[in-house]
Amino acid sequence: MDSALIIAVTVFLFTYALIISERVHRTVAALFGAAVVLFLRVVPWEKVPEYLDLDTLFLLIGMMIIVNTAKESGLFEYIAIKTAKLAKGSPMRVLLLFSVATAVVSSVLDNVTTVLLLTPMLIYITRLMEVDPIPFLLAEIFASNIGGTATLIGDPPNIMIGSAANLSFNEFLLNMGPIAFLDLLIMIGIIYLAYRRELHVSHSHRQDLLSVIEGLSEEEAIKDPTLFKKSVVVILAVIILFFVHDRLGLEPAVVALSGASFLLLWSRQEPEKILEKVEWTAIFFFIGLFIIVGSLVETGVIADVAKWMVGYIHSTGEAMLVIAWFSAIASAIVDNIPLTATMIPLIKAMGSSLNTYPLWWALSLGACLGGNGTAIGASANVVVIGIADREGIKITFMDFLKIGLVVMFATVGFGTLVLWLRYVGV
Repeated sequence: MDSALIIAVTVFLFTYALIISERVHRTVAALFGAAVVLFLRVVPWEKVPEYLDLDTLFLLIGMMIIVNTAKESGLFEYIAIKTAKLAKGSPMRVLLLFSVATAVVSSVLDNVTTVLLLTPMLIYITRLMEVDPIPFLLAEIFASNIGGTATLIGDPPNIMIGSAANLSFNEFLLNMGPIAFLDLLIMIGIIYLAYRRELHVSHSHRQDLLSVIEGLSEEEAIKDPTLFKKSVVVILAVIILFFVHDRLGLEPAVVALSGASFLLLWSRQEPEKILEKVEWTAIFFFIGLFIIVGSLVETGVIADVAKWMVGYIHSTGEAMLVIAWFSAIASAIVDNIPLTATMIPLIKAMGSSLNTYPLWWALSLGACLGGNGTAIGASANVVVIGIADREGIKITFMDFLKIGLVVMFATVGFGTLVLWLRYVGV
């Protein structure tokens, strides 16, 4: 075997092992692996720009700046209180509305940002209602991952897939939006069946709760009214541009960066304060990972794996099923970002013999929804469980697994059925 190939595979597997073990921060692991393949010239320095997905990197940076700026106004706390008031003291309505709100916000903003903002309010409301917070927190986790499936910018795997396959915001919305909406209803039904006793309070207690919730003021949650209005205007403008970016000839990354720079200029917020809150560790994790995966492309590993898969897969339908379920099960165990980065060049290499268009949707489905399978399957899972633990609410790995696997198999199963009917037929 070629020495460069051996180095590339060894570095890739070693980096994955470090990420799974969590003994080393995943960003450190990715940057170290990238440094090795660059130092040993498995990936020539002049080819690095080919493997760095700048569309993904700049889109993430732009959206993080917008979110961090808007957060200073109290916008997201305002949304949470409004949602709580609409529930009117009903646990089931709280579950429904917070699930919908989480899914909608996660479809246009980062999942971790969404749950960081909504989880404390959800815990507060469930304590007021004196009901078990676990089903509500689980529903929020599942809804964030399901909502992220719906759009190009909803989850990092979708950003990566959209950039690699040149898919527009509208294509994602039309293909994955309906699946995400129906999967959200399926998830809520599963949570209700599993926790229906915990979702019930007496009528008198419900009236007491309603009076307390009505006492909350969403206006008081707004810390900076001027910034609040400016943030809403810019976020709405960015979302509208995402819908029409392909007609205007603009890349999603350009839209996000333009919105971020305009909001910073208009709001006069201190750039140091906003930029230091950008998840630079995640950005550099992407950079390191892209270079490591680039080493697999450079040495022909990806092309060889694709040829091997094509040898056993004789149709686009078979490939779609394999990619969807492999991605889902793998994403429940390892981070969906390195998984997606690995699968993208593999699907590209299969393009010589198969129609890859439905395969991109299969990858999005599996990579985004597979994270619901286990407590470590997605970043949002870890964040919510961590916040709950600090509040004295214990969600064990097995507690999550029991309901998470059911949600994962039900939602991925339904999604693959829809994709099969749409692109393969009966």
